[in-house]
Amino acid sequence: MRISQKLEYACRAMVQLAQHHDGQTLIQLDDIAQREAVSANFLVQILNDLKRGDLIISKRGKTGGYLLARDPREINLLDITKAADPGMLSNHVPGEGESGRAIHDAWNQIHESLIKELSSITLDSLTTQTPMFYI
Repeated sequence: MRISQKLEYACRAMVQLAQHHDGQTLIQLDDIAQREAVSANFLVQILNDLKRGDLIISKRGKTGGYLLARDPREINLLDITKAADPGMLSNHVPGEGESGRAIHDAWNQIHESLIKELSSITLDSLTTQTPMFYI
């Protein structure tokens, strides 16, 4: 399976927001970009997709930034994938020919497993797996 760079960065940005989630504190774009070694120009496009997906809230201005729209326990990898890279979830196998139906059914089973796994991994679980370093 190949995960797009856009989806990877979206997940990394969401983990950053989840690690600092208190429902009020805004995290600035440059902070997320620096912590995750991601281009701020690319990241802002990704954050806009996440905002359109109702996963984050943004505030403009000098003291602006981003925060999660919901608790990290309520956001999963499926939500992030739908917002940042919905094409990854497309599953179109026509099922033509003598063996087409069997192949179609196999890919559908794999697709359903993927959806189930993506749904089971929350941002909260990802933040507990990410080591935090203090200086």
